[in-house]
Amino acid sequence: MQTVRQRSLRGGGSLNPGGAYWIWYILPAMLVYTLFMAYPMIDSVRLSLYEGTTGARTFVGLDNYVKLFKDPVISTRFWGAFKNTWVFFAYHMLLQNVLGMLFAVVLTNRTMRGRPFYQTMIFIPCTIAVMVTGYLFKLLLNPVFGGLALRQMGLGFLAHPWLGDRATALNVISLVSVWQWVGIPTMMFVAGLQGISEDLLEASDIEGCNSWQTFWYIKLPLIMPVVGMIAIMTFVSNFNAFDIVYAMATPNGAPDYSTDLIGSLFYRYGVAGEHPVGIPQPGVGAAISTAVFVMLLAGVIPTLRATQGKE
Repeated sequence: MQTVRQRSLRGGGSLNPGGAYWIWYILPAMLVYTLFMAYPMIDSVRLSLYEGTTGARTFVGLDNYVKLFKDPVISTRFWGAFKNTWVFFAYHMLLQNVLGMLFAVVLTNRTMRGRPFYQTMIFIPCTIAVMVTGYLFKLLLNPVFGGLALRQMGLGFLAHPWLGDRATALNVISLVSVWQWVGIPTMMFVAGLQGISEDLLEASDIEGCNSWQTFWYIKLPLIMPVVGMIAIMTFVSNFNAFDIVYAMATPNGAPDYSTDLIGSLFYRYGVAGEHPVGIPQPGVGAAISTAVFVMLLAGVIPTLRATQGKE
């Protein structure tokens, strides 16, 4: 009499739970990840130990890291970009994700009407290319082009060179980025809140909990893994941000490096070359990416431990 396993695979295969047949399912993804993610990351660490361009590289050990933290020019640019990146991250973490949670709570309200329309309106900016968004807002914020329309509407006090002012440029770029990407955490929070059992919500109603108590003591603890994943995504994406600065300011972080982020700093040193010389320094660029990778690990691992696996 044939066993269930023999009947299931007549070609001689095996579905033994202890077997390693599952490796064939993950092998394609593993190969792609190794080729395009793991290998470049490891090679970047190797490249950070060399100086010079392709074909003329010299092993210099940790000199590029010494430049990164002690060279008067490079270290100033690095720590300035590092500080700006944290400001950029703070806007997304404290404003974008909080708004995303607020929108999600409203969208999952039982009495909410027109939910698909509002979900679409919130998510539409995410479908627009970042470069398009950046250039459009750059035109709208231009005191000449956009200022004329503002003055005609009686809002002339808003006609300010926002992107040309060191005090406002980074804040404005951060707000534009928040506007574009708030739909991502909103939809993830909506999915997490919709996964909460109705029995728990009905029980809270029976116990006399108000909306705030239900959210704080029931909904929020149950979606903490989602909160953690969104925090990690925000952290990683913000420390790799580049295109919004490229579109709204310049790769040099104008004005006067006030909008310079880690991503734009890496682009200048590792790819395009720092102004005015314009000669790339791949070793310094690789040192920047390696240092940022260590920082990301230092932020991601504690967040995972604090938020994942909680019941």
